[in-house]
Amino acid sequence: QNMLEELLIHKPDDPIQYMINHLKQNNDDAPRICVLGPPASGKTTVALWLCKHLDAIRISQETLLCKEILALTKEAKAYKERKQKIPNALWANLIRERLSNVDCIKQGWILEGFPENQEQAWMLQSSGIIPRHVVVLYAPDTVLIERNSGKRLDPFTEEVYHTTFDWPSDPLVQQRLVKPEDLSEQETSKKLLEYHRNFPEVFQIYQKNLKSINADQPCMDVLSQVLTYVQTRHRSAAPFTPRILFCGPPGSGKSLQAALIAQKYGVVNVCCGQLLKEAVAGKTKLGELVKPYMDNGYPVPDKLVMEILAERLNALDCMTSGWVLYGFPRDIEQGEQLQKSHTSPN
Repeated sequence: QNMLEELLIHKPDDPIQYMINHLKQNNDDAPRICVLGPPASGKTTVALWLCKHLDAIRISQETLLCKEILALTKEAKAYKERKQKIPNALWANLIRERLSNVDCIKQGWILEGFPENQEQAWMLQSSGIIPRHVVVLYAPDTVLIERNSGKRLDPFTEEVYHTTFDWPSDPLVQQRLVKPEDLSEQETSKKLLEYHRNFPEVFQIYQKNLKSINADQPCMDVLSQVLTYVQTRHRSAAPFTPRILFCGPPGSGKSLQAALIAQKYGVVNVCCGQLLKEAVAGKTKLGELVKPYMDNGYPVPDKLVMEILAERLNALDCMTSGWVLYGFPRDIEQGEQLQKSHTSPN
């Protein structure tokens, strides 16, 4: 699906070679995440934490201007030195250039605080930069203004601390903390106003892969919710045949849940134990091999069970409608056999 999206966006002259190169990169699972939110909502903290956890590359306006040596960095810095607003097109080109580097392609990226408005979002999309997950942090404006007044930065690690809520225990870190520019309540209120004016349009563009997370709660709760979300896979728009497996100890309700799922979604309900009984009762070739084991109360060999199961799961009704299975596998060996077969659950 990612390869098809890239083909439609870039329209290469040689699509076959383009697909070969895409497969060689082997980076479809690399994170592509945007972390958005108003000032002081915790974007930097979340982005740094995700980078450490996912081994991805963090890209922010600060890193692009201060740490990177890109072709357009000098031009962007000139705007900043003149205290002029950097144009949206220049930001988009800077990001596109940085994300085309090998480390971002291989390891994935966390884009912090960008896009800020609809035009920037459209420019990223037209460049083929489409995040898989968009995290939006939110909190009441009063909380954000209070947070911003106590905000302190560690210029060495780029980590963000707070004089009240998150003060470092290390005296060396305490000494090197600096107060960011534009921390006045008036300046923060102005930035919040601009954010609230621009963000609804950004929300519309990314609404299918966006999750809003309340930043006005303990830091670890926020990070846990963010990580849970960015590790989910979005459902493909391709036709989907469900192959569902229920596991659990005796009495946990596998058979009931399987029956309810089968009834609700029209999939085939497959009970492994029932299959073996049906094979014996039907006097099939495999059933005859199974019968002595069942008559004497011995466990049926995995190979026989797998053959009967594979035959049922490859039947036309299971192939077209999908299935829900319980009673198998019961151990690691059976699980590995199911995984190796062409009937593994999805």
